[in-house]
Amino acid sequence: MKKTLQIVAVMLFVAANGYAQQLEPVPYGDMEQWVVRVIKESGIIGGNTRELYCLGKSDTIRQNKAYDYLHSGSPWSSSNAYAKVAGVEKGACTMRPENREGGGKCCRMDVELQSIKALGIVNVSVIAGGTLFTGRTIEPIKSTDNPNHNIECGVPFTKRPKALVFDYKCKVSPEQTMTSTKGGGKPKSIAGHDCAKAFILLINRWEDADGNIHAVRVGTGMELFEKTVSTWQNGHRIEVHYGNITGEPFYKPYMGLKSDMYAMNSKGKMVNFIEEGWDATKAPTHLIINFSAGSQEPFVGHEGNTMWVDNVMLEY
Repeated sequence: MKKTLQIVAVMLFVAANGYAQQLEPVPYGDMEQWVVRVIKESGIIGGNTRELYCLGKSDTIRQNKAYDYLHSGSPWSSSNAYAKVAGVEKGACTMRPENREGGGKCCRMDVELQSIKALGIVNVSVIAGGTLFTGRTIEPIKSTDNPNHNIECGVPFTKRPKALVFDYKCKVSPEQTMTSTKGGGKPKSIAGHDCAKAFILLINRWEDADGNIHAVRVGTGMELFEKTVSTWQNGHRIEVHYGNITGEPFYKPYMGLKSDMYAMNSKGKMVNFIEEGWDATKAPTHLIINFSAGSQEPFVGHEGNTMWVDNVMLEY
């Protein structure tokens, strides 16, 4: 009941301020249903039992196997993953459900330093940023060489929303240092500031005869959260701007076209695609929503940063 009242309050607030005619919940965006995956890790790295979480119809899976995101009925995937590298099985969990004050659940994401011990000796340490996104993770993960290669960005979508609306709070360190675990070896302290982020992208994607995937950016909404926000901000709104926004006063470099996204082509191969331009006249083919406790590239971030989100909706 508490969660329902929160959603209704957001809808009334948005309507009263003249922002929208309609708010449409994203499936499972109320964070109330979760799949629990119970993974038994290999004995050589300790043989621990890990619980990995997926946002979707409530279920418990007690088996070391790849999760079928494509047929799960949920548009969401995350930084959580089941890995099997050279026969060694491991689970990683940086995104999980958490009880929200006053009732109901929310999604919690953390930037964590995760270590792997073989025969009691730490030989791999990785900074992992908790992330929730629309798309799917291709499991089992077989290598950490290129994490983006395991992520299919976006889900089919043809509408043109005005904004992404959600509840959030975050814990962001003010320190101007981060930890880098790129290239293996011991974690290194480097200069820079890591913060939480949220974005929505509408893209038009197509495949040529050779299986290459092309894309143009139709709509953009992005925000970095650079300071701690300790109380829930209900009904936070990120406006979607259509077409080329590089000349707009609100434009920031992080809003630019992306070149590091992947998708599965019709031949069953994961291929890198590059956004080749901006075009507001195109109809979207895919929607990408992304929430993350960190804003840096893979294996770089500030350990301890956290973001909570709830009640994800699209405004029309």
